[in-house]
Amino acid sequence: MATQGINNKITLSKATILKQNGMVILPLQEYKRLCEDAAIITYYLKSKEAKKLDCLVRDGVNEYRAGKTIKADSLDEALKIY
Repeated sequence: MATQGINNKITLSKATILKQNGMVILPLQEYKRLCEDAAIITYYLKSKEAKKLDCLVRDGVNEYRAGKTIKADSLDEALKIY
């Protein structure tokens, strides 16, 4: 598949690349991050309600990043703070 020569060059077999529909070379940290993200189950929803949910989540994440959210140990406490 890949061999490393004396000059620290990597040679990839064109046949292997074509057989596997391409290759990607990433730094190790990026690869690890992608592996961690792949462990999260992803659901794909459809319909108008799914679009509403997507907007709600997007707005919530934006508010969280902007620091517009509150911290609470329970829903009761959150409602009192809010």
